[in-house]
Amino acid sequence: MVRLLFTLLILLVLTTATLAGEVAFDSSQPGKLIITLGGKPLAEYVYQDSQIPRPYFAAIHAPNGEQVTRPQPPDPKLDIADHPLFHPGIWLAFGILNDSDYWRNAGKVEFIEFTEKPHATSDGGEFTARFRYLDQKDPKQVVCDELFKCRILERPEGTLVVWDSIFSSDKEFTFGDQEEMGLGIRLATLLRSEQQPRGTIPAGTGTIRDAAGRKNGAEVWGNSSEWCDFSGTSNGKPVGVTLMCHPDNFRPSWFHARDYGLLVANPFGQKAFHKGDESNIKVKPGESLQLRYGILLHSGKEPDLAAAYQDYVKLSPQ
Repeated sequence: MVRLLFTLLILLVLTTATLAGEVAFDSSQPGKLIITLGGKPLAEYVYQDSQIPRPYFAAIHAPNGEQVTRPQPPDPKLDIADHPLFHPGIWLAFGILNDSDYWRNAGKVEFIEFTEKPHATSDGGEFTARFRYLDQKDPKQVVCDELFKCRILERPEGTLVVWDSIFSSDKEFTFGDQEEMGLGIRLATLLRSEQQPRGTIPAGTGTIRDAAGRKNGAEVWGNSSEWCDFSGTSNGKPVGVTLMCHPDNFRPSWFHARDYGLLVANPFGQKAFHKGDESNIKVKPGESLQLRYGILLHSGKEPDLAAAYQDYVKLSPQ
């Protein structure tokens, strides 16, 4: 009897551990995936939105349940509410792609299909979606396609979102040189690194730091790094988001980091970040451009971000 009870206890523990890490996708709402981890909210992935004509993640939560991105839409009484339609949570966008501006929502990114439907895996969850970038002056003209593969994994230092986007077309297209290009995150207002209040909104609790030890916007802005972290406290609990750049991207990413709560990894803004002449990245017919990033959501004890970065790279081989 004791042996039977012990066996049942082990099975219960294993089952509970499995459920704790299960990624689930709810597609019951049009144009949106509600993503949970272990039955708790993780994020919303919005791929069709009448107000924001490009895909994005919103309501992203750290492992301890605290939301680490600004609400979408922001609450003007509680949040710094600038750029409510440009900074929805986590997004990939480009201020100059051919003659179209997808960062400021002048051009539309059209959802085509899930080429791999959202599903749980043995180590998390994943999906793959195809999008079409439409010319802002003539939406009948297609600039390029994007194939976006997303993986969500529980790792030793937190929850890891693995981002892999491939851009291609049967016509040449060009990425321009601007600050507003790349993978962006808008942090929750209380996680910003501003040390002063704004009216009734209290000072931020956050700090920006990169792999070279630089801190906050004045030091981090315009510099490249393997990773950059934005951490603070929410309801007294330590939380943070780390944006990691894959070493096989076509060039290192410079960080467009702002103390009001914005962090963008941008490999295109060579002139914008005062690193050289204007850079226009052309992709020829039959070729492709791949952008790969990792987003680590962490809470609790301070993570070993150097180890987390190496873990991400091993999980994302060429």
